[in-house]
Amino acid sequence: MLRTRKLIFAKSAVVMGAIPFIIWAYEFGPDAGYCGVPGEGASCATIGCHTGTANDPSNKGSVGVNFPNGQVYTPGVKQHLTVTISDPATSQKAWGFQLTARPSSAAKTQAGSFQSTDQFTLLMCASANLFNQQVINFVSGGTQTCPAPGPPPLYPLQYIEHSQAGYNATNGQANSATYQFDWTPPSSDVGNIIFYVAGNAGPPGPVPTQNGAHIYTKTYTLTAAAATGNIPTIPAGGVVSAGAFGGFTSVAPGSWMEIFGSNLSATTRGWAGSDFTGTKAPVSLDNVKVTIGGQAAFIDFISPEQVNAQVPTGTPTGSQQMTVTNSNGTSSAYNITVNAVEPGLLGPSNFRVNGKQYAVAQFSDGSFVMPPGSLAGFTTRQAKPGETIVIYGVGFGPVLDSGNLDIPAGTIVTGLNKLSTACTMSIGGSAATLSYQGLAAGFVGLYQFNVIVPNIANNDLAPLTFALNGVAGSQTLFLAVHN
Repeated sequence: MLRTRKLIFAKSAVVMGAIPFIIWAYEFGPDAGYCGVPGEGASCATIGCHTGTANDPSNKGSVGVNFPNGQVYTPGVKQHLTVTISDPATSQKAWGFQLTARPSSAAKTQAGSFQSTDQFTLLMCASANLFNQQVINFVSGGTQTCPAPGPPPLYPLQYIEHSQAGYNATNGQANSATYQFDWTPPSSDVGNIIFYVAGNAGPPGPVPTQNGAHIYTKTYTLTAAAATGNIPTIPAGGVVSAGAFGGFTSVAPGSWMEIFGSNLSATTRGWAGSDFTGTKAPVSLDNVKVTIGGQAAFIDFISPEQVNAQVPTGTPTGSQQMTVTNSNGTSSAYNITVNAVEPGLLGPSNFRVNGKQYAVAQFSDGSFVMPPGSLAGFTTRQAKPGETIVIYGVGFGPVLDSGNLDIPAGTIVTGLNKLSTACTMSIGGSAATLSYQGLAAGFVGLYQFNVIVPNIANNDLAPLTFALNGVAGSQTLFLAVHN
C-alpha cells in the first residue's frame, strides 16, 4: 500500500465526505517520521496525529525497548526487540508505537533493517523527505523488504510500528502492552546507533481517537561489540540438539542444544539455584549469553568449549542465526534450522550394550530397564508386561498446564501438565499405553512419559519406537522385557 502524509488523506476524506477521518488517520498507526528523529516529527503529539504534550510530567507512563544483549550490537547479527508502553491511568487502555534506528553520525541514514515477527506490527518504508511512504505488512513465512529502485533508493528509511491487528489485540488492556519484532544491524560497524521510539497510551475504543492520548518518547544508544582475538568461535557442525537425546542438527522451541567451540566462556559451571528468578531460568551465566533467532536462550552450563542452552518459546522456525556472547565479544552468526518440534528420547552412550542403544527407562525404585548386570554400577532388570516405566525426552513441543495455558521454555515445572500434541509409543511392535505425557515436575524442558509395558514375548532387544502427531521418531532404541 503506497501512501503519502496523512494530511493529504485527511483532505481527501473531507472531499469524499463518506470516509471518516479517524480511519484514514490511524488505521495503520502513525505516518513515518513521528518517533523523535532530529529533523523529522518530534513525536505523534501533533495536529493530524494525536494532540497533547509528549512526555508530559503529569502523566506517569513510559515507553521502553528491551535489547537482549544490552545496548550492544554485533554487525549483521539479528536481535529480537520488545517495546513496552506503560501507563497507570485507568483511562489509558489503547496502545501503539513507532521506532526507527539511525547511525549517531547520520540521522538521515537508516541503520539496519526491521522485520515483523507477527501480525501485530508492520514495516513502514519512506523516502528521504518522508513524502512517499509504503506499508509492508507481515506475511507468515515471508520477508518484508522495502522497494529499492534507484540509485538512490526510493525508500531508504524504515520504521516499525503497531498494525491494526496490534491495536485491536491490545485495545482494552490495562497498565501496559508490548510489541515484538526483529532488527538486523548493518553488516559492518557504523559506530554508535541511536534508537528513537515513541509510544502512545490512549483511551480505548473500536477505533483510535485523536484526543486524550499520552505520548512518550525515548532514545537508546547502542555501541558495536568489541572484537578481540578471544571472541567465541563456533565451527561448522558445532551445534546439536542434546546429544544424549539424539544429537540432531536441528532444534525446536523448548528443546536443548549443545554448542561446541572455543573461547565460549572463561569459567566452567552449571546453573545454581541463585541464578534463577523464582521459577525462571537464567539467560546469562558469568556474562555468557546465547541468542537464537534474535531471542535470548536459557543457559544451563558454560565452559570454554561447550555451552548448553534451551531454545526460547516463540523462536521462529526455519533457518535462524545463533550467537554466543561473553565479555570478549560475540561469535559470528551460526545458522541452524529451527523446526516446530525436534523430539528425542534419552539414550546416552553409556546405555549402549554390544552395539545396541538402550533408552533410559526407570522403575519407581530408580533401577533401569535393561538386561540384568548390563550397566556397571547400576541396578538393572527387565520390565514385565503391565508394569509402568518412566522414559524421558526433549523437544516434544508445546505443553499445557492444568488451566490449558502454555508453559514457556525456561520455566521450572511445578505441576501436572500435558503435551498439546499427543505422542504414541510402541514396545516390541505393540502399542503401549501412556498414563502421563508432559513435562517432568521440578525440571526445565525435560519431558516425562509414564509407559505401561504391553504384553509381548520375552525380548532383551525389544524395539522402542514413538510418533509425535503421527510422525515417527528417527532414533533406534531398545528395552528389555521379560515375564
